[in-house]
This record gives sequence, structure tokens and C-alpha cells, in this order.
Amino acid sequence: MNDLPRVYSYKLSRDYGFAPNPFHGICTLATCKPQIRKGAQVGDIVIGCGSKELKMLGKIIFAMRISEKMTFQEYWDDPRFAVKKANFLSSNAAAYGDNIYHIGDDGWIQEDSHHSYDGGMVNPDNLKRDVGSDNVLVGTDFVYWGSNAPVMPPNLRDLDGDDLFPNGRNLRSIFSEKFRAEVVAWFNSLPDRGNLGRPTSWR
Repeated sequence: MNDLPRVYSYKLSRDYGFAPNPFHGICTLATCKPQIRKGAQVGDIVIGCGSKELKMLGKIIFAMRISEKMTFQEYWDDPRFAVKKANFLSSNAAAYGDNIYHIGDDGWIQEDSHHSYDGGMVNPDNLKRDVGSDNVLVGTDFVYWGSNAPVMPPNLRDLDGDDLFPNGRNLRSIFSEKFRAEVVAWFNSLPDRGNLGRPTSWR
């Protein structure tokens, strides 16, 4: 039981396919939630829940098992993730690319993206939050439901006081071993993997 992965759950107030980015067969969390990107390790499970803002309380938008953890610069330089660099001249999926940070001569560069201002001007608030953790989480084993988000199973809502949905807070990462085992069993039993829906905020 001590080898069980840690579980992180949090609420998404926006879901544009940016954080997380579920496109091109790999789910990545490269912006927002610096606490999770800093603390989570390979093998841990990250679950994004719906919110009042999205009118999806009690639902699960995505779940992923972390397969890699890397720095922003490693993410930027890795040819596997060039397809995740933001491109406003292509598809919606490309426009919400999350591979937007790398190091320049004068420090961090924030590329023209969903987190910059129009025209590519740096958004200092987003930059400060995002680079609060120089980590990108990568998941090849994931399910992203987006606007097709299912209701969270009852056994993950109340099990001896544990609740996967972060009621009254934006993040939960402390659960009993029994509950973590329940989450792992649920994740492993999911019948489908990959991108199964459009981002909620695209509607």
C-alpha cells in the first residue's frame, strides 16, 4: 500500500484545452497549478474536476497518470512537443498550445499564446504564476472528457471521509491509502483512453 501513487485533484474554472492540453495523443499540464506541477511525480495521478464556473460541479473533466516530468526548457527543446507550441494560424487545438515558455538572454520568454496579451505582449501575472514551478507534467495514459465530463462515481465522493471532489477548495492532495487505492482501481478500470471530448469552454 505504501507504493501507491499520490493523487491530486483540483477544480478547473476554465477549460480551453490549454491546461490541461489533451491534444496530439499526449496530455500535458504546463501552465497554471504550480503546486501540482511542483509536487507531483512520475506515476502519480492528476484529476481535473468541473466547477461552478463551468456548470460542471461534481464531474470529472480529465484524469492522467504522469509518465514524465520535465522543465520548461526541456519541453520547449523536445521535438516530440513541437506540435504543442501555440500557433494561431492553424486549428483551435494549435491555438491553445501550451508549450510557450523557454529561457532567453534576459530570462523567461512567454510566447504569443492563450496566456499572453493580444499581439503577443507578455502577461506578467500569468508568467509569474506559471513559472512559479519550472515543471511540465506529461501523461501518455490519460482520459480527457472535456464537455462530455461524466459524474464522479459515488465511491470517490465519500469514502470514510475522503472526497475526490475538492469542495470548498481548489486543490486536494492528501488522501488515505485506502482511498488512493480506490482511485487507482477506478482509473485502471476506465474502458477508454485519450481525448474523448471537446473542451468545455469552446461551446
